Amino acid sequence: MIYLIVSIFCSVTVAVLLKLARRYKINVLQAITWNYLFAIALSFFFFKPSINDLTTAKISPVYLGLGVLLPLVFWFLGASIRSIGIAKTDIAQRLSLFISILAAYFLFGDQFNTLKILGLCFGFTAIIFTLYRKSKAKTSGGNWLYPLLVFFGFGVIDILFKQIAQIKDLPYTSSLILTFAISFVLSLLAIVYLAVIRKQKLELVNLACGAVLGIFNFGNILFYLKAHRAMAENPSTVFAAMNIGVIILGTLVGIFLFKEKLNKLNYVGLILALIAIIFITLSQFHAI
Repeated sequence: MIYLIVSIFCSVTVAVLLKLARRYKINVLQAITWNYLFAIALSFFFFKPSINDLTTAKISPVYLGLGVLLPLVFWFLGASIRSIGIAKTDIAQRLSLFISILAAYFLFGDQFNTLKILGLCFGFTAIIFTLYRKSKAKTSGGNWLYPLLVFFGFGVIDILFKQIAQIKDLPYTSSLILTFAISFVLSLLAIVYLAVIRKQKLELVNLACGAVLGIFNFGNILFYLKAHRAMAENPSTVFAAMNIGVIILGTLVGIFLFKEKLNKLNYVGLILALIAIIFITLSQFHAI
């Protein structure tokens, strides 16, 4: 579980950095682009992968799909936030756990005992309660597209990370580099287009922000993959614990760092999330 705890911490830190980026007028697209470059550099520095392995590796559709989806879903996330707001976008993102859990059962052969099922039930309820916000604003019917893309995008990304963790032909650290490289090239093409065609200015501050973002994004993905490898027989545990853990820590950060106000249902959701984590953890040690 230590890998999941570190991944959750890094994931919430990435979310905080992106939220602060909007506050300080940082170009998020540029920062995300450079984040992948620094993630590649960190991978080379810490893991010293075989250049021969990287240059001769067969580019699996899994690498390609994940490399394309990572920046795309970031963009969908931003568009959804602009369209329907942060709270409803968070719901779409976290409910993508439905897709991950279905994949764990039907694709990866995960076994669900009573404790795990109870944990998942508490977990899904916690997601709804924790993210509930009263809103008087009405959204138009066309605004469903971006949150729907966020919902499917994050679900598919979880599945692809699990598949990368299962690949034996190439060390998963090298798989990370290939994935980051594809994401970087795609994002770089986007900012070059915006700079040349739309005359969007490239600024060094976005490079610096990308470096910090890259450190925590690298840690998030690395330890998430480590968790999947360590608990290879229980992908649903990784999927659920990651999502619920991010909700708990993210909510606490929102309260203490951003002075966000919670309603009664939000507090009930936090308690249910803790219960869900306990049940899901206990399910690893009991057959019932």
